Amino acid sequence: MTYKRMTLIASACLLATAAMAQWNADSTEYDSFAHLRVGGYGETVANFKNYGINRFNGTSEGNSRLKRNTIGIPRMVLAGDVKWGSHFRLGMEVEFEYGGTGQVYELENTENGEYEVEMEKGGEVAIEQFHLTYHLNNHFEVSVGHMIVPVGLTNSHHEPINFFGTVRPEGETSLLPSTWHETGLQVSGQLGRRWASLHYKAMVTAGLNANGFNRNQWAANAGQGLFEGDNFTCPAYATRWEYTGVPGLRLGASAYYCPNVAANSDKPDTYHFRAPVFIWNVDAQYRCRWVEARANIMQGHLSNSDLLSAKNALLSNKSPYSRTTPIASLAVCYGGEAGFRLSPLFHRRYTDLTPFVRYEYHNTQQEVRNATPDDRLQTSQWTVGINYKPLPFLVVKADYTNRRIGGGKYNNENEFAIGVAFVNWFYKK
Repeated sequence: MTYKRMTLIASACLLATAAMAQWNADSTEYDSFAHLRVGGYGETVANFKNYGINRFNGTSEGNSRLKRNTIGIPRMVLAGDVKWGSHFRLGMEVEFEYGGTGQVYELENTENGEYEVEMEKGGEVAIEQFHLTYHLNNHFEVSVGHMIVPVGLTNSHHEPINFFGTVRPEGETSLLPSTWHETGLQVSGQLGRRWASLHYKAMVTAGLNANGFNRNQWAANAGQGLFEGDNFTCPAYATRWEYTGVPGLRLGASAYYCPNVAANSDKPDTYHFRAPVFIWNVDAQYRCRWVEARANIMQGHLSNSDLLSAKNALLSNKSPYSRTTPIASLAVCYGGEAGFRLSPLFHRRYTDLTPFVRYEYHNTQQEVRNATPDDRLQTSQWTVGINYKPLPFLVVKADYTNRRIGGGKYNNENEFAIGVAFVNWFYKK
């Protein structure tokens, strides 16, 4: 399918979705505040591990048995929304990660196109969202700016109270950027009434960068944002649909297609081939008085992955990208988690205590073209833990994780973690 045809199809889909919008609107997120709201979310996590820092150290046993501990603030996000009249809204989120030293990369084309690092940011600070929205009604709105790419369960529901455990599910974050945010245009809304509604998002955005694909994390480091201007030579198309027709149940599906990630590379003249990427997922969430559960399956397909591997293996030593190859033609993850909510057993005004269990399988080298997959990337893991919410917007977490690497061929990786997280709007008017 040609790039021109994909553009026409995407445009037609956006127009068709707009045509389906209805004038009688039900209550949605847009109605949750009148003029202004300010809030955010944040996490603090401590990990106690029985394994080293390099699973790929060349030994037949895999990771070493070195015990080590870490503690940090994975993210702190400040968010705000402003309404101008009844139709326009400005939304923004600024994310602070770990408080380290930030760097900006530039390509010095006067110096043989080498990478050059400039110290321009004091700390890892990123604009996660910054977009202007025109709200026709609760069934149709259009946004332009920097937004979350609505692919996968975790990216669509990434706040720390929306998943069990101290960290986001590792399956999706091993394949995709998290949180994945790009600049583009999006239409969204809901179709149907509140008791049986279909929520939709359709987005045209900056596509993934071929330089960022690698053996260990597939597309997790292929998002834009490394440079002061994003590559937009070949846009990508993303969509997500969620059905909420059964009380407590939310069914979701999403898809992403970029016709040629090679066209979005830093030096596209070095890639003399096309490299289309297609990602899809389906997921489900259920919550009732006693049970809270989620499940997800995702696949990522990369065409001409062998040609891309050969090029990325030759990237400059000064480049900010990993040169680990081969890159998979197919990367997969699936998993589920379930918790038993004990809150009905308590008679206090609010207490939510939920023990849970999570299983995940992820492999960023499920299939490799013209090469042998590295089985050290085949991971099956179980996590058991407990979430305690003394308040609806505050959670204390503890969990234990066991990772089985390569079907048990290599050393297992075990860790215990504790964390505290919050999600809250501090002020509304």
